[in-house]
Amino acid sequence: MQIKETHLKGCFIIEPIVFKDERGYFFESFNQAKFKELTGENIHFVQDNESMSSRGVLRGLHLQTRRHQQAKLVRVIKGAVLDVCVDLRKNSISFGKHFSVKLSEENKKQLFVPRGFAHGFVVLEDDTIFSYKCDNYYNKASESGIIYNDTILNIDWQIPENQLILSERDTKLPTFKNFNFEN
Repeated sequence: MQIKETHLKGCFIIEPIVFKDERGYFFESFNQAKFKELTGENIHFVQDNESMSSRGVLRGLHLQTRRHQQAKLVRVIKGAVLDVCVDLRKNSISFGKHFSVKLSEENKKQLFVPRGFAHGFVVLEDDTIFSYKCDNYYNKASESGIIYNDTILNIDWQIPENQLILSERDTKLPTFKNFNFEN
């Protein structure tokens, strides 16, 4: 496995070594010892989640607050997404900056999103299956986020806004400027 840190401190792209032959392929999607050795992060995942979405669905930008913050290891099993994370750690050198990467069933890349980040993705292909591991349990009362089209963040979601499919909740999230960073 190859791990590269992004320009956001603590946020890593993981590229597995894929073994292919006439039968198909095999790869190790996670190895805790290798992950710790290459990132310095001692992660213990406790929850796996999966979603299936159509092209144009945008989920985000989400996070859990306070003691329910979550680090995530995300990947695509089928299809493709543009995955985005935003550093909301006030004392970070990359505070307020975002990173995006295409994750797909073809490139098999994964993204590690540390605690203190907002995370979201837009689906680029129909019937995309997105999977992620979390190092803390989901807590509804700790849900938070930032509106996807925030003008300060200025994220290019690579799909025209009139083609995006959003939940009602995601259209009512606060702006970066109005986000409560004390959570």
